[in-house]
Amino acid sequence: MINKFKTVCLTAAIASSSATFAGGLLTNTNQHVAFNRMMSREASIGIDGVYYNPAGVVFMGEGNHLAINWQAAWQTRTINNDYKLFTNNVNNPTTPRDFKGKAVAPVIPSFQYAYNKGRWSFQGNFALTGGGGKCTFDNGLGSFEKIVSETAMGAIGLAGAIDNKLGAEMFTSDKAFGKKGSYSFNSYMQGRQYFFGLSAGAAYKVNDNFSVYAGLRGIYATCNYYGYVEDIKVGNMPLYQVLDPSKENSANIELSCDQSGIGFTPMLAVDYKTGRWNFSAKYEFKTRMRLKNKSVNQLPSIGNLDDNLKNQMNKVLTAKFMQAGLPQEQAMIKAEQTSTAVLADPTVVATTAGLKQQFDSKIDKAIGEYADGKKIAGDIPSLLTVGVGYSPIDELRINVGFHWFDDYNATSYNNRNKLLKKRGTLEFNAGVEYDVTKKITVSTGWQNTNYGLTDEYMDDKSFVVGSNSVGLGGVYHITKKLDFSVAYFHTFYDHMKTSETVTLAPGVSNSYNSDYTRNNSTFAAGVNITF
Repeated sequence: MINKFKTVCLTAAIASSSATFAGGLLTNTNQHVAFNRMMSREASIGIDGVYYNPAGVVFMGEGNHLAINWQAAWQTRTINNDYKLFTNNVNNPTTPRDFKGKAVAPVIPSFQYAYNKGRWSFQGNFALTGGGGKCTFDNGLGSFEKIVSETAMGAIGLAGAIDNKLGAEMFTSDKAFGKKGSYSFNSYMQGRQYFFGLSAGAAYKVNDNFSVYAGLRGIYATCNYYGYVEDIKVGNMPLYQVLDPSKENSANIELSCDQSGIGFTPMLAVDYKTGRWNFSAKYEFKTRMRLKNKSVNQLPSIGNLDDNLKNQMNKVLTAKFMQAGLPQEQAMIKAEQTSTAVLADPTVVATTAGLKQQFDSKIDKAIGEYADGKKIAGDIPSLLTVGVGYSPIDELRINVGFHWFDDYNATSYNNRNKLLKKRGTLEFNAGVEYDVTKKITVSTGWQNTNYGLTDEYMDDKSFVVGSNSVGLGGVYHITKKLDFSVAYFHTFYDHMKTSETVTLAPGVSNSYNSDYTRNNSTFAAGVNITF
């Protein structure tokens, strides 16, 4: 039980690592204001094409083109869980219950630059290609509290085995663990993740209709996870008293882990123009990413459980025997003999041995991806985008686009990626923009994202759900060489419901349901400059 408890505590903060942006599991695709206001930019010709359609940028006019963008994103993540043992939480005895995390990214910059000369376009892009904010779970997660509640049940099971052999209530008394499995604790989880991407490449205009592009993106990842679980109490007994009563923090769990890594993404793209139509495609190869941990984690130890239990029993039994009239020395001897006999009972031995064996055999899994000095797989999947644009009149432009993320073959910790459907993530989008006047352009768009999720993949420590996003905004053309854009988009997330059966003990199981969803909004502003 304690080992499972540790595992969840150490991994809970990973919930904050998933992106606050649109895109795949690890990929941000809104890297320019134009995306926020139109959603479909794969077939557009503009400075934002340095990311969306790099081959098409060469069809812009000669000279220097620069885009400066700012975005602010905020998101909530909600998991509704109806695990029945939550009613044993003395501070919040309700089920079902919502567990909420809040992610905020107030300043998200990005820059695109292109220098066009003749048939060539030399380009650079800086943006957050993944992550982008900090998420906090002030009261932990459902999976975390689920294990706390099971730990409480395990504790009263051990207490019952000891007291049954002892023939008296010691650990099952209301002053100790009790008999109900009630519990309380304090917890906090926080995580942040930033994947900074800097790309450089060049496009070449083969003829007036066709162009090609090749480039390379370097990615620097920096992540931090911090959380703690403290003041754990089963019934009226603090858990530390059976682990190391001399240290009040001996049962506390603290996670403090920094991760960093570097990866590289080769990119290829093409663009074809004919009449009022434009067609484009881009392929980004898989980015091999290994994140190295630098951690200072605190974990409880169960190694002295027998001795601590025996010491507590000796104290209580000595006082009891002295009250019955035995001299102190005889009372201490009898207490020692009684404690030894109780802890040697086969049922008690099996219970305590099981706890220690589980702890020792799975310690590596408990520390998991946050162990100090360890390198963790965190590949960014390959990405294929295709776009089609049509302009029936000069003032009107209509785009549709498609994205495919090969998430299934992007290696993640413990190969969790293999729990996804093999088809990967699919996205479809459409957008339209219209020049109301020579000074003002308005636009709107839509995007659907389907991740290919399975019930086995879903985990409240790190989850996504399918969604539909809508965006709108406008451009004010201050001069022929200076544009100012604003945009807002909102994502409407689906609900994904799962069911799981947990075995609490031989012949004892519990089924519960979870409902996962999110809510996301982003505001953006920026300028495009030609010089």
